[in-house]
Amino acid sequence: MQSATGQTVIRNGQLVDGTGAAPVLDGLLLIEDGEITYVGSAAAAPALPQNAAIIDANGGTIMPGLVEAHFHPTYFDVASLEDLDIKYPVEYVTILAACNAKLALECGYTSARSGGSLFNIDFWLKKAIENDLVPGPRMAASGREICGAGGLMDWNPEFRKIGMEGLILLVSGADEARAAVRKLVKDGVEWVKTYPTGDAAAPDTNDHHTLCMTFEEMHAVVQTAHNHKLKVTGHCRATAGIKNALLAGYDAIEHGTFMDDETLDLLLERDVPVVPALYFEQASIDLGPEYGMSQAVIDGHQETLEGGAESARRILAAGGRLGMGGDYGFAWNPHGDYAKELDFFVKYVGLKPLEVITCATKTGSEILGRSDEFGTLEAGKLADVLVVDGDVVADISILQDRSRFIAVMQAGITKAGRTA
Repeated sequence: MQSATGQTVIRNGQLVDGTGAAPVLDGLLLIEDGEITYVGSAAAAPALPQNAAIIDANGGTIMPGLVEAHFHPTYFDVASLEDLDIKYPVEYVTILAACNAKLALECGYTSARSGGSLFNIDFWLKKAIENDLVPGPRMAASGREICGAGGLMDWNPEFRKIGMEGLILLVSGADEARAAVRKLVKDGVEWVKTYPTGDAAAPDTNDHHTLCMTFEEMHAVVQTAHNHKLKVTGHCRATAGIKNALLAGYDAIEHGTFMDDETLDLLLERDVPVVPALYFEQASIDLGPEYGMSQAVIDGHQETLEGGAESARRILAAGGRLGMGGDYGFAWNPHGDYAKELDFFVKYVGLKPLEVITCATKTGSEILGRSDEFGTLEAGKLADVLVVDGDVVADISILQDRSRFIAVMQAGITKAGRTA
């Protein structure tokens, strides 16, 4: 991905650096050749270069680009589980993924970690973005996912003879789990996404309190992935599934819904980040009836929402780490609504805006393993910056309004916003 050349000054706004520190009210950011060289108050800034480009924040907010930590680029208008793998052909899904990536960038998300993708499209999408062929967030790819046979993600009946391999590698036993990871190694992914537990979406067979993988399968996944320098995460709702993931050596947890004290202690001991992805649950409750969800499914989402919100509060209060993102691409939770997650964590979960911003920037970059490059506004880091017309700390819902974006920058190049 190209970096800007020359010098740019962003001024006349409060500066929120993503570390959780209090905003600098009259902030200034100096960018040289795509890197931040000064961040702080305008009063203490060095003499500004005469030929620098100037971006006026209009009294608004200068902050790091957002990180979508649970991004499904190949999901589009999914109305039922089957839509995830058989609704569209691979050619169209590829185009949709490129459109979703462009939209994410326009929404202020300069980086993203894939939470699973059809046909390994996210790996090639990442390549296209890095080579400036299509616009999108800096990405970490995870490709196809792993689930135990008969588990949450194994829905195509045997008589169809179509399998699941475009989306899911199904495993029975540790040997098959190792073989699945080796296929993903060949695909070039960075993260291995697994399904240790079920979900409210499958109340009859694999609900949110069931397990979809054995500990032996999970351990085999981690052992093989780590050998090849890949990281492992998992869809974990049931308490036993979260605990199994932590004991197996997972590098991140998706959802972390029902967490008891023992499991929380394990999480904190290993400092494993969690991406709760809670707004999806609220959207499912609110809009589920119009999409034909049964009352059992909606009740399950309500229980998941309440349990997940409590776990998220406890994790952050105890010093753990939360990333922001979650399962966009469903009909009731479409791409483009990413920032609703941030507003939801303030208004429903009860976190402070600065806490949520830190989760959505600094912690997101840590999950991607690239916190030395971006995620906070600090000298020496890439100028991945979001400039917003408005006080995001006073009203985080502003981040849902793309018309308020003055600039969305990657390495100092404005890719979206009014000044693009």
